[in-house]
Amino acid sequence: MSAPDAAIAAGADPTAAPEPAPVAPRPRGPLSLVVLAILAVGYTLWATQDLVLPVLLAMFFALIGNPIIRLLQRLHVPRFLAALAVLCGGIALTVLLGLQLVQPASDWVREAPRELRTLTPKLQKLTRPVQEANKAAENIARVAGGESPAKPVQVVRTEVNDPYKSLTATPMMAASVLAVVLLTFFFMVYGQDLQRRAIALLPDRQKKKLTVEILHAIEIEISRYVLTISAINAVVGLAFAACLAFFLDMPLDEALLWGTMAMLLNFAPYVGPLIGIVVMLLMGFSSYDEPLRALLPAAIYLGLHTLEGQIVTPIILGRRMALSPLVLILALMVFGWLWGIIGLLLAVPMLVCVKIVLARVGGMDGWARLLE
Repeated sequence: MSAPDAAIAAGADPTAAPEPAPVAPRPRGPLSLVVLAILAVGYTLWATQDLVLPVLLAMFFALIGNPIIRLLQRLHVPRFLAALAVLCGGIALTVLLGLQLVQPASDWVREAPRELRTLTPKLQKLTRPVQEANKAAENIARVAGGESPAKPVQVVRTEVNDPYKSLTATPMMAASVLAVVLLTFFFMVYGQDLQRRAIALLPDRQKKKLTVEILHAIEIEISRYVLTISAINAVVGLAFAACLAFFLDMPLDEALLWGTMAMLLNFAPYVGPLIGIVVMLLMGFSSYDEPLRALLPAAIYLGLHTLEGQIVTPIILGRRMALSPLVLILALMVFGWLWGIIGLLLAVPMLVCVKIVLARVGGMDGWARLLE
């Protein structure tokens, strides 16, 4: 009996198309190769940070400006002019804010050694009982061991200032800032064209569709997230500056300095506010003699951060952008170790971007839920 006759005898439809052969699962590499690949990528990101960081910062600023550019395009403004207006407006606001803050910042930098010298006796007075108890315990241990109390060894440190290093660092920083500005403008203007041409290189129509969906979700949701967080942090900084000026009678320019610091630190969750509380404690104890008044700046900062983190941000962003605190801390540690302060600034947007990609790719939604 032939194969078609056998299929008919078995009850199969001879006109039906043959079923495709099952696709063999892709072999997985050993765990050692995965670990080596992760280490290689991490080392590459650290070694090429002078090249990678300007590109990532430009993409970050372009994501902030994209919603405003789309709004201007709905008003029939060409994308080139809209990007130019957004970039010039951002630079103008930054320059104006810098001009307002340069005087109080320079005053604090100049007076910081004197303020810290006045702070040192206060801290020594608070910790004097503990220091005396430690010294007594050390003396008792030496006498019990038959040793005479030894004088503490003084270590003298010398610091060599390299004028050539300072001379070469300024042009490199200026070149990096200029590169970020130019890249931001080009990402705003030509970013969509670059996406379309990159997608056209994909061979499969299904892969093209999936890539378009992922890039569209990243552009819309990340830009909305970054712009929303930036607006929330700006409101927190202004509110903190207003509280300092109203409750502590602090000069307005100095209050704006600390408000700007609170705004910038709020981009790094958990780590930034912790640094801000420590700075506010030092500022309070160095500026005011009364303990309650000295604790007031840190208390105001902590109250505003708690209100923003527990009520305002969850209500505005919802659960869609929720991230696990443990995963967030680990990401801040990794990116902060790789890229310093800029890594702390970019850690959360990059983690949200990874979550969006994992949620869109089939079979990876479990990893996306792991980040929540």
